Amino acid sequence: MSRLPDTSSLTASLPPVVLEVGELFDVAGHDLSLVGGPVRDLFLGRVSPDLDFTTDADPDQIIAVIKRWADAYWEIGRAFGTIGLRRDGYQIEITTYRAEAYDPGSRKPTVAFGTNLDDDLLRRDFTINAMALRLPSLELVDLFGGVRDLHAGILRTPGTPSSSFSDDPLRMMRAARFVSQLGVDVAPEVSEAMTDMAGRISIISAERVRDELVKLICGKAPDAGMDLMVTTGLADHVLPEVAALRLETDEHHRHKDVYQHSLTVLRQACELETDEDGPVPRPDVVLRLAALLHDIGKPATRKFEPGGAVSFRHHDAVGAKLATKRLRALRFDNDTVKAVARLVELHMRFYGYGEAGWSDSAVRRYVSDAGPLLERLHRLTRSDVTTRNRRKAERLAFAYDDLQARISALAEQEELASIRPDLDGEQIMALLGIAPGPVVGRAYRFLLEERMEHGPQDRSHAETILRSWWSEQPEFEEST
Repeated sequence: MSRLPDTSSLTASLPPVVLEVGELFDVAGHDLSLVGGPVRDLFLGRVSPDLDFTTDADPDQIIAVIKRWADAYWEIGRAFGTIGLRRDGYQIEITTYRAEAYDPGSRKPTVAFGTNLDDDLLRRDFTINAMALRLPSLELVDLFGGVRDLHAGILRTPGTPSSSFSDDPLRMMRAARFVSQLGVDVAPEVSEAMTDMAGRISIISAERVRDELVKLICGKAPDAGMDLMVTTGLADHVLPEVAALRLETDEHHRHKDVYQHSLTVLRQACELETDEDGPVPRPDVVLRLAALLHDIGKPATRKFEPGGAVSFRHHDAVGAKLATKRLRALRFDNDTVKAVARLVELHMRFYGYGEAGWSDSAVRRYVSDAGPLLERLHRLTRSDVTTRNRRKAERLAFAYDDLQARISALAEQEELASIRPDLDGEQIMALLGIAPGPVVGRAYRFLLEERMEHGPQDRSHAETILRSWWSEQPEFEEST
Protein backbone atom coordinates (compact mmCIF):
# COMPACT_ATOMS: atom_id res chain seq x y z
CA MET A 1 0.00 0.00 0.00
CA SER A 2 1.24 3.52 -0.79
CA ARG A 3 2.60 5.79 1.94
CA LEU A 4 -0.18 7.28 4.07
CA PRO A 5 -0.34 10.94 5.17
CA ASP A 6 0.30 11.93 8.76
CA THR A 7 -2.53 13.11 11.00
CA SER A 8 -1.63 16.81 10.78
CA SER A 9 -2.31 16.90 7.03
CA LEU A 10 -5.78 15.36 7.29
CA THR A 11 -7.86 18.28 8.52
CA ALA A 12 -7.43 20.28 5.32
CA SER A 13 -9.36 17.61 3.41
CA LEU A 14 -12.28 17.45 5.84
CA PRO A 15 -15.60 18.68 4.40
CA PRO A 16 -16.86 21.81 6.15
CA VAL A 17 -19.97 19.95 7.33
CA VAL A 18 -17.79 17.80 9.61
CA LEU A 19 -16.48 20.79 11.51
CA GLU A 20 -19.92 22.45 11.56
CA VAL A 21 -21.72 19.49 13.12
CA GLY A 22 -18.86 19.04 15.57
CA GLU A 23 -19.34 22.60 16.81
CA LEU A 24 -23.10 22.08 17.10
CA PHE A 25 -22.72 19.04 19.36
CA ASP A 26 -19.98 20.68 21.40
CA VAL A 27 -22.17 23.73 22.10
CA ALA A 28 -25.00 21.37 23.10
CA GLY A 29 -22.70 19.61 25.57
CA HIS A 30 -22.37 16.29 23.72
CA ASP A 31 -19.40 14.28 22.48
CA LEU A 32 -19.20 13.71 18.74
CA SER A 33 -16.61 11.88 16.63
CA LEU A 34 -16.22 11.14 12.95
CA VAL A 35 -15.75 7.40 12.88
CA GLY A 36 -15.17 4.31 10.76
CA GLY A 37 -14.79 4.35 6.99
CA PRO A 38 -14.67 8.16 6.58
CA VAL A 39 -11.66 8.33 8.93
CA ARG A 40 -9.97 5.42 7.16
CA ASP A 41 -10.58 7.10 3.81
CA LEU A 42 -8.90 10.30 5.00
CA PHE A 43 -5.70 8.30 5.34
CA LEU A 44 -6.25 6.88 1.87
CA GLY A 45 -6.59 10.35 0.36
CA ARG A 46 -10.30 10.30 -0.41
CA VAL A 47 -13.49 11.73 1.08
CA SER A 48 -16.72 9.76 1.02
CA PRO A 49 -20.05 11.50 0.40
CA ASP A 50 -21.38 9.33 3.26
CA LEU A 51 -20.19 10.45 6.70
CA ASP A 52 -20.61 8.43 9.91
CA PHE A 53 -20.48 9.91 13.40
CA THR A 54 -20.89 8.48 16.88
CA THR A 55 -22.01 10.35 20.01
CA ASP A 56 -23.05 10.03 23.63
CA ALA A 57 -26.36 11.72 22.73
CA ASP A 58 -29.45 9.53 22.41
CA PRO A 59 -31.68 9.75 19.30
CA ASP A 60 -33.96 12.42 20.76
CA GLN A 61 -30.97 14.54 21.73
CA ILE A 62 -29.41 14.06 18.28
CA ILE A 63 -32.59 15.33 16.62
CA ALA A 64 -32.70 18.32 18.95
CA VAL A 65 -29.19 19.31 17.84
CA ILE A 66 -29.50 18.82 14.08
CA LYS A 67 -33.13 19.46 13.16
CA ARG A 68 -32.63 23.11 12.23
CA TRP A 69 -29.20 22.56 10.69
CA ALA A 70 -29.99 19.56 8.47
CA ASP A 71 -31.48 19.99 5.01
CA ALA A 72 -33.57 16.92 5.87
CA TYR A 73 -33.45 14.16 8.46
CA TRP A 74 -35.09 10.77 9.02
CA GLU A 75 -35.52 8.30 11.84
CA ILE A 76 -35.53 4.94 10.03
CA GLY A 77 -32.59 3.67 12.13
CA ARG A 78 -33.84 5.02 15.47
CA ALA A 79 -34.18 1.52 16.94
CA PHE A 80 -30.44 1.09 16.39
CA GLY A 81 -29.65 4.53 17.77
CA THR A 82 -29.11 6.05 14.32
CA ILE A 83 -30.50 9.30 12.93
CA GLY A 84 -29.87 9.97 9.24
CA LEU A 85 -29.68 13.38 7.65
CA ARG A 86 -28.58 15.25 4.56
CA ARG A 87 -26.57 18.48 4.52
CA ASP A 88 -24.89 20.20 1.56
CA GLY A 89 -25.03 17.03 -0.55
CA TYR A 90 -23.56 14.77 2.13
CA GLN A 91 -25.40 11.77 3.55
CA ILE A 92 -24.76 11.70 7.30
CA GLU A 93 -25.54 9.12 9.97
CA ILE A 94 -25.14 9.93 13.66
CA THR A 95 -25.36 6.95 16.00
CA THR A 96 -25.45 6.71 19.77
CA TYR A 97 -22.53 4.79 21.27
CA ARG A 98 -23.61 1.17 21.19
CA ALA A 99 -22.81 -2.49 21.59
CA GLU A 100 -24.35 -4.99 19.21
CA ALA A 101 -24.38 -8.79 19.20
CA TYR A 102 -26.12 -11.60 17.34
CA ASP A 103 -28.04 -14.23 19.23
CA PRO A 104 -26.72 -17.53 17.76
CA GLY A 105 -30.17 -18.46 16.52
CA SER A 106 -31.29 -15.03 15.30
CA ARG A 107 -30.75 -12.94 12.21
CA LYS A 108 -31.46 -9.71 14.05
CA PRO A 109 -28.95 -7.92 16.26
CA THR A 110 -29.62 -7.15 19.90
CA VAL A 111 -28.76 -3.51 20.45
CA ALA A 112 -27.50 -2.01 23.68
CA PHE A 113 -26.45 1.63 23.85
CA GLY A 114 -22.96 2.28 25.19
CA THR A 115 -21.59 5.14 27.26
CA ASN A 116 -18.15 5.92 25.81
CA LEU A 117 -16.17 6.08 22.59
CA ASP A 118 -13.59 3.44 23.55
CA ASP A 119 -16.20 0.71 23.99
CA ASP A 120 -17.92 1.76 20.78
CA LEU A 121 -14.68 1.42 18.80
CA LEU A 122 -13.95 -1.99 20.32
CA ARG A 123 -17.15 -3.43 18.84
CA ARG A 124 -16.36 -2.30 15.31
CA ASP A 125 -15.39 -4.74 12.58
CA PHE A 126 -11.72 -4.06 11.78
CA THR A 127 -8.94 -1.90 13.17
CA ILE A 128 -8.82 0.22 10.02
CA ASN A 129 -12.48 1.09 10.69
CA ALA A 130 -12.06 1.47 14.44
CA MET A 131 -10.45 4.90 14.31
CA ALA A 132 -12.23 8.10 15.29
CA LEU A 133 -11.64 11.82 14.96
CA ARG A 134 -12.97 13.68 17.99
CA LEU A 135 -14.81 16.88 17.19
CA PRO A 136 -14.25 19.73 17.27
CA SER A 137 -10.74 19.10 18.70
CA LEU A 138 -9.71 16.88 15.71
CA GLU A 139 -7.94 14.48 18.06
CA LEU A 140 -7.30 11.11 16.37
CA VAL A 141 -8.33 8.14 18.48
CA ASP A 142 -6.59 4.97 17.28
CA LEU A 143 -6.70 2.48 20.13
CA PHE A 144 -6.13 -0.65 18.06
CA GLY A 145 -3.47 0.30 15.53
CA GLY A 146 -5.65 1.14 12.55
CA VAL A 147 -3.06 3.49 11.01
CA ARG A 148 -0.39 0.85 11.50
CA ASP A 149 -2.50 -1.78 9.77
CA LEU A 150 -3.33 0.57 6.89
CA HIS A 151 0.40 1.13 6.39
CA ALA A 152 0.98 -2.62 6.45
CA GLY A 153 -2.03 -3.44 4.29
CA ILE A 154 -3.31 -5.93 6.87
CA LEU A 155 -6.87 -6.53 8.02
CA ARG A 156 -7.20 -7.22 11.75
CA THR A 157 -10.04 -7.01 14.27
CA PRO A 158 -10.01 -4.74 17.36
CA GLY A 159 -10.77 -7.70 19.64
CA THR A 160 -10.54 -11.38 18.84
CA PRO A 161 -11.73 -12.29 15.34
CA SER A 162 -14.04 -14.97 16.73
CA SER A 163 -15.76 -12.42 18.97
CA SER A 164 -16.09 -9.91 16.12
CA PHE A 165 -17.53 -12.48 13.71
CA SER A 166 -19.85 -13.86 16.35
CA ASP A 167 -21.25 -10.36 16.89
CA ASP A 168 -21.94 -10.01 13.16
CA PRO A 169 -21.06 -12.92 10.83
CA LEU A 170 -21.43 -10.64 7.81
CA ARG A 171 -18.08 -9.17 8.83
CA MET A 172 -16.45 -12.27 7.36
CA MET A 173 -17.77 -11.31 3.94
CA ARG A 174 -16.81 -7.71 4.65
CA ALA A 175 -13.23 -8.90 5.10
CA ALA A 176 -13.33 -10.39 1.61
CA ARG A 177 -14.89 -7.17 0.33
CA PHE A 178 -12.03 -5.07 1.75
CA VAL A 179 -9.52 -7.41 0.12
CA SER A 180 -11.27 -6.62 -3.16
CA GLN A 181 -11.71 -2.89 -2.58
CA LEU A 182 -8.55 -1.90 -0.72
CA GLY A 183 -6.00 -4.50 -1.79
CA VAL A 184 -5.30 -5.54 1.81
CA ASP A 185 -4.49 -9.01 3.10
CA VAL A 186 -6.24 -10.59 6.06
CA ALA A 187 -4.17 -11.43 9.12
CA PRO A 188 -3.63 -15.17 9.70
CA GLU A 189 -5.85 -15.19 12.77
CA VAL A 190 -8.64 -13.51 10.78
CA SER A 191 -8.42 -16.09 8.00
CA GLU A 192 -8.42 -18.88 10.58
CA ALA A 193 -11.53 -17.54 12.31
CA MET A 194 -13.29 -17.11 8.96
CA THR A 195 -12.56 -20.74 8.14
CA ASP A 196 -13.73 -21.99 11.54
CA MET A 197 -16.89 -19.87 11.57
CA ALA A 198 -17.88 -19.83 7.88
CA GLY A 199 -21.13 -21.64 8.62
CA ARG A 200 -22.30 -18.71 10.78
CA ILE A 201 -22.94 -16.70 7.60
CA SER A 202 -26.10 -18.78 7.15
CA ILE A 203 -27.91 -16.75 9.85
CA ILE A 204 -27.54 -13.56 7.80
CA SER A 205 -30.40 -12.57 5.53
CA ALA A 206 -29.99 -13.15 1.80
CA GLU A 207 -30.44 -9.44 1.15
CA ARG A 208 -27.51 -8.42 3.38
CA VAL A 209 -25.33 -11.15 1.88
CA ARG A 210 -26.26 -10.00 -1.63
CA ASP A 211 -25.40 -6.37 -0.89
CA GLU A 212 -22.01 -7.35 0.50
CA LEU A 213 -21.35 -9.62 -2.47
CA VAL A 214 -22.13 -6.80 -4.91
CA LYS A 215 -19.65 -4.52 -3.12
CA LEU A 216 -17.01 -7.25 -3.35
CA ILE A 217 -17.70 -7.93 -7.03
CA CYS A 218 -17.48 -4.21 -7.82
CA GLY A 219 -14.11 -3.77 -6.09
CA LYS A 220 -10.76 -3.26 -7.78
CA ALA A 221 -9.70 -6.89 -7.31
CA PRO A 222 -12.86 -9.03 -7.08
CA ASP A 223 -10.92 -12.16 -7.97
CA ALA A 224 -8.81 -11.77 -4.81
CA GLY A 225 -11.87 -11.18 -2.62
CA MET A 226 -13.68 -14.16 -4.12
CA ASP A 227 -10.62 -16.37 -3.68
CA LEU A 228 -10.62 -15.55 0.05
CA MET A 229 -14.28 -16.54 0.25
CA VAL A 230 -13.53 -19.86 -1.43
CA THR A 231 -10.41 -20.73 0.54
CA THR A 232 -12.07 -19.97 3.89
CA GLY A 233 -15.26 -21.88 3.03
CA LEU A 234 -17.56 -18.85 2.97
CA ALA A 235 -18.36 -19.48 -0.68
CA ASP A 236 -19.64 -22.95 0.24
CA HIS A 237 -22.56 -21.16 1.89
CA VAL A 238 -22.91 -18.09 -0.34
CA LEU A 239 -21.85 -19.24 -3.83
CA PRO A 240 -21.38 -23.01 -3.61
CA GLU A 241 -21.36 -23.29 -7.41
CA VAL A 242 -18.14 -21.23 -7.50
CA ALA A 243 -16.53 -23.31 -4.76
CA ALA A 244 -17.46 -26.43 -6.74
CA LEU A 245 -15.35 -25.22 -9.68
CA ARG A 246 -12.30 -26.55 -7.87
CA LEU A 247 -12.65 -29.78 -9.80
CA GLU A 248 -10.34 -32.57 -8.79
CA THR A 249 -7.69 -32.57 -11.49
CA ASP A 250 -7.36 -35.97 -13.09
CA GLU A 251 -3.96 -37.63 -12.99
CA HIS A 252 -3.38 -37.06 -16.71
CA HIS A 253 -4.22 -33.32 -16.46
CA ARG A 254 -6.64 -33.51 -19.35
CA HIS A 255 -8.49 -30.31 -18.45
CA LYS A 256 -7.42 -26.95 -17.10
CA ASP A 257 -8.17 -25.67 -13.61
CA VAL A 258 -11.74 -24.41 -14.04
CA TYR A 259 -11.70 -22.43 -10.80
CA GLN A 260 -8.51 -20.49 -11.54
CA HIS A 261 -9.70 -20.01 -15.12
CA SER A 262 -12.91 -18.42 -13.82
CA LEU A 263 -10.98 -16.01 -11.58
CA THR A 264 -8.82 -15.05 -14.55
CA VAL A 265 -11.89 -14.46 -16.72
CA LEU A 266 -13.33 -12.24 -13.97
CA ARG A 267 -10.12 -10.22 -13.78
CA GLN A 268 -9.88 -9.88 -17.56
CA ALA A 269 -13.53 -8.84 -17.84
CA CYS A 270 -12.89 -6.01 -15.37
CA GLU A 271 -10.02 -4.83 -17.56
CA LEU A 272 -12.33 -4.60 -20.58
CA GLU A 273 -14.90 -2.35 -18.90
CA THR A 274 -15.09 1.21 -20.15
CA ASP A 275 -15.16 4.62 -18.55
CA GLU A 276 -18.52 6.20 -17.77
CA ASP A 277 -18.97 7.39 -21.38
CA GLY A 278 -18.40 3.93 -22.85
CA PRO A 279 -20.87 1.09 -23.51
CA VAL A 280 -19.97 -0.90 -20.37
CA PRO A 281 -19.03 1.59 -17.61
CA ARG A 282 -17.01 0.17 -14.74
CA PRO A 283 -17.84 -1.44 -12.43
CA ASP A 284 -20.47 -3.49 -14.26
CA VAL A 285 -21.98 -6.00 -11.85
CA VAL A 286 -23.78 -7.97 -14.60
CA LEU A 287 -20.60 -8.54 -16.62
CA ARG A 288 -18.59 -9.40 -13.53
CA LEU A 289 -21.14 -11.88 -12.19
CA ALA A 290 -21.40 -13.51 -15.61
CA ALA A 291 -17.61 -13.80 -15.81
CA LEU A 292 -17.45 -15.42 -12.38
CA LEU A 293 -20.35 -17.80 -13.03
CA HIS A 294 -19.90 -18.57 -16.74
CA ASP A 295 -18.51 -22.08 -16.17
CA ILE A 296 -20.51 -23.19 -13.12
CA GLY A 297 -22.24 -25.80 -15.26
CA LYS A 298 -18.99 -27.71 -15.79
CA PRO A 299 -18.89 -29.81 -12.60
CA ALA A 300 -22.30 -31.30 -13.43
CA THR A 301 -21.43 -31.96 -17.08
CA ARG A 302 -17.82 -33.19 -16.90
CA LYS A 303 -17.31 -36.44 -18.75
CA PHE A 304 -14.13 -38.40 -19.43
CA GLU A 305 -14.31 -39.54 -23.04
CA PRO A 306 -12.96 -42.93 -24.22
CA GLY A 307 -10.17 -41.31 -26.22
CA GLY A 308 -8.79 -39.53 -23.16
CA ALA A 309 -10.40 -36.13 -23.66
CA VAL A 310 -12.68 -34.40 -21.17
CA SER A 311 -15.96 -32.83 -22.29
CA PHE A 312 -18.42 -30.43 -20.68
CA ARG A 313 -21.29 -30.69 -23.14
CA HIS A 314 -24.13 -28.20 -22.59
CA HIS A 315 -22.40 -26.67 -19.57
CA ASP A 316 -23.53 -23.26 -20.86
CA ALA A 317 -27.22 -24.19 -20.67
CA VAL A 318 -26.80 -25.95 -17.33
CA GLY A 319 -24.79 -23.03 -15.98
CA ALA A 320 -27.50 -20.55 -16.98
CA LYS A 321 -30.06 -22.50 -14.94
CA LEU A 322 -27.72 -22.74 -11.95
CA ALA A 323 -26.94 -19.01 -12.13
CA THR A 324 -30.65 -18.20 -12.20
CA LYS A 325 -31.34 -20.37 -9.17
CA ARG A 326 -28.44 -18.99 -7.12
CA LEU A 327 -29.03 -15.32 -7.91
CA ARG A 328 -32.72 -15.64 -7.11
CA ALA A 329 -31.83 -17.27 -3.78
CA LEU A 330 -29.63 -14.23 -3.09
CA ARG A 331 -32.60 -11.95 -3.88
CA PHE A 332 -31.08 -10.25 -6.92
CA ASP A 333 -33.56 -8.30 -8.99
CA ASN A 334 -35.13 -10.00 -12.01
CA ASP A 335 -33.32 -7.88 -14.59
CA THR A 336 -29.92 -8.78 -13.16
CA VAL A 337 -30.81 -12.47 -12.88
CA LYS A 338 -32.02 -12.65 -16.47
CA ALA A 339 -29.06 -10.71 -17.86
CA VAL A 340 -26.41 -12.78 -16.06
CA ALA A 341 -28.10 -16.07 -16.97
CA ARG A 342 -28.39 -15.01 -20.61
CA LEU A 343 -24.70 -14.15 -20.81
CA VAL A 344 -23.78 -17.50 -19.24
CA GLU A 345 -26.03 -19.24 -21.78
CA LEU A 346 -24.46 -17.39 -24.73
CA HIS A 347 -20.80 -17.40 -23.72
CA MET A 348 -19.92 -20.42 -25.88
CA ARG A 349 -21.85 -19.31 -28.98
CA PHE A 350 -18.86 -17.59 -30.59
CA TYR A 351 -16.72 -20.72 -30.77
CA GLY A 352 -18.74 -22.02 -33.70
CA TYR A 353 -17.73 -18.87 -35.57
CA GLY A 354 -14.08 -19.30 -34.69
CA GLU A 355 -14.10 -22.86 -36.01
CA ALA A 356 -16.10 -22.59 -39.22
CA GLY A 357 -17.24 -19.04 -39.86
CA TRP A 358 -20.85 -17.93 -40.02
CA SER A 359 -23.34 -16.90 -42.63
CA ASP A 360 -24.85 -13.43 -42.41
CA SER A 361 -27.97 -15.01 -40.93
CA ALA A 362 -25.92 -16.55 -38.10
CA VAL A 363 -24.37 -13.16 -37.35
CA ARG A 364 -27.85 -11.62 -37.24
CA ARG A 365 -29.01 -14.31 -34.80
CA TYR A 366 -25.98 -13.72 -32.59
CA VAL A 367 -26.81 -10.02 -32.35
CA SER A 368 -30.52 -10.63 -31.94
CA ASP A 369 -30.06 -13.25 -29.22
CA ALA A 370 -27.67 -10.99 -27.29
CA GLY A 371 -29.97 -7.98 -27.64
CA PRO A 372 -28.96 -5.19 -25.23
CA LEU A 373 -26.29 -7.48 -23.75
CA LEU A 374 -24.18 -7.50 -26.91
CA GLU A 375 -21.41 -5.20 -25.63
CA ARG A 376 -21.16 -7.24 -22.45
CA LEU A 377 -21.13 -10.47 -24.47
CA HIS A 378 -18.25 -9.11 -26.56
CA ARG A 379 -16.24 -8.55 -23.39
CA LEU A 380 -17.20 -11.82 -21.73
CA THR A 381 -16.24 -13.82 -24.81
CA ARG A 382 -12.88 -12.10 -25.14
CA SER A 383 -12.23 -12.53 -21.42
CA ASP A 384 -12.91 -16.25 -21.69
CA VAL A 385 -9.64 -16.74 -23.60
CA THR A 386 -7.06 -17.65 -20.95
CA THR A 387 -4.89 -20.07 -22.90
CA ARG A 388 -1.13 -19.74 -22.60
CA ASN A 389 -0.81 -20.86 -26.22
CA ARG A 390 -0.10 -17.54 -27.91
CA ARG A 391 -0.99 -18.73 -31.39
CA LYS A 392 -4.34 -20.05 -30.22
CA ALA A 393 -5.08 -16.83 -28.33
CA GLU A 394 -4.16 -14.73 -31.36
CA ARG A 395 -6.31 -16.91 -33.62
CA LEU A 396 -9.34 -16.50 -31.36
CA ALA A 397 -8.78 -12.76 -31.02
CA PHE A 398 -8.52 -12.40 -34.80
CA ALA A 399 -11.73 -14.42 -35.28
CA TYR A 400 -13.63 -12.24 -32.82
CA ASP A 401 -12.24 -9.09 -34.42
CA ASP A 402 -13.62 -10.42 -37.70
CA LEU A 403 -17.02 -11.16 -36.14
CA GLN A 404 -17.28 -7.67 -34.69
CA ALA A 405 -16.28 -6.18 -38.04
CA ARG A 406 -19.06 -8.15 -39.74
CA ILE A 407 -21.55 -7.04 -37.10
CA SER A 408 -20.55 -3.43 -37.73
CA ALA A 409 -20.82 -3.87 -41.51
CA LEU A 410 -24.28 -5.43 -41.26
CA ALA A 411 -25.36 -2.80 -38.76
CA GLU A 412 -24.65 -0.11 -41.35
CA GLN A 413 -27.13 -1.83 -43.67
CA GLU A 414 -29.71 -3.01 -41.15
CA GLU A 415 -30.99 -2.21 -37.68
CA LEU A 416 -29.47 -5.34 -36.14
CA ALA A 417 -30.25 -4.36 -32.59
CA SER A 418 -33.98 -4.41 -33.28
CA ILE A 419 -34.55 -6.99 -36.00
CA ARG A 420 -38.22 -7.39 -36.81
CA PRO A 421 -40.12 -9.21 -39.55
CA ASP A 422 -40.86 -7.23 -42.71
CA LEU A 423 -44.59 -7.30 -41.82
CA ASP A 424 -46.08 -6.62 -38.39
CA GLY A 425 -48.99 -8.43 -36.76
CA GLU A 426 -51.66 -6.07 -38.10
CA GLN A 427 -50.37 -6.44 -41.64
CA ILE A 428 -50.23 -10.24 -41.31
CA MET A 429 -53.85 -10.44 -40.17
CA ALA A 430 -55.04 -8.09 -42.91
CA LEU A 431 -53.19 -9.98 -45.65
CA LEU A 432 -54.36 -13.44 -44.54
CA GLY A 433 -57.80 -12.35 -43.41
CA ILE A 434 -57.45 -13.94 -39.99
CA ALA A 435 -58.24 -12.88 -36.42
CA PRO A 436 -55.74 -12.59 -33.55
CA GLY A 437 -54.58 -16.01 -32.37
CA PRO A 438 -51.80 -18.61 -32.50
CA VAL A 439 -51.64 -18.55 -36.30
CA VAL A 440 -50.54 -14.92 -36.26
CA GLY A 441 -47.68 -15.85 -33.93
CA ARG A 442 -46.59 -18.68 -36.22
CA ALA A 443 -46.70 -16.39 -39.23
CA TYR A 444 -44.70 -13.76 -37.36
CA ARG A 445 -42.01 -16.30 -36.43
CA PHE A 446 -41.85 -17.55 -40.03
CA LEU A 447 -41.23 -14.03 -41.30
CA LEU A 448 -38.68 -13.41 -38.57
CA GLU A 449 -36.72 -16.49 -39.65
CA GLU A 450 -36.84 -15.25 -43.24
CA ARG A 451 -35.58 -11.87 -42.07
CA MET A 452 -32.74 -13.50 -40.15
CA GLU A 453 -31.78 -15.72 -43.06
CA HIS A 454 -31.99 -13.27 -45.94
CA GLY A 455 -31.92 -9.81 -44.42
CA PRO A 456 -34.52 -7.08 -45.03
CA GLN A 457 -36.91 -7.57 -47.96
CA ASP A 458 -39.38 -5.21 -49.59
CA ARG A 459 -43.03 -5.49 -48.62
CA SER A 460 -44.22 -7.15 -51.82
CA HIS A 461 -41.69 -9.96 -51.47
CA ALA A 462 -42.65 -10.46 -47.81
CA GLU A 463 -46.31 -10.69 -48.80
CA THR A 464 -45.53 -13.23 -51.54
CA ILE A 465 -43.62 -15.62 -49.28
CA LEU A 466 -46.21 -15.23 -46.52
CA ARG A 467 -49.02 -16.21 -48.91
CA SER A 468 -46.98 -19.22 -49.99
CA TRP A 469 -46.42 -20.22 -46.35
CA TRP A 470 -50.13 -19.72 -45.57
CA SER A 471 -51.22 -21.98 -48.42
CA GLU A 472 -49.39 -24.88 -46.76
CA GLN A 473 -50.98 -24.45 -43.34
CA PRO A 474 -53.86 -26.68 -42.15
CA GLU A 475 -55.88 -23.58 -41.20
CA PHE A 476 -55.78 -22.45 -44.87
CA GLU A 477 -57.41 -25.67 -46.01
CA GLU A 478 -60.09 -25.29 -43.34
CA SER A 479 -60.84 -21.73 -44.44
CA THR A 480 -61.26 -22.79 -48.07
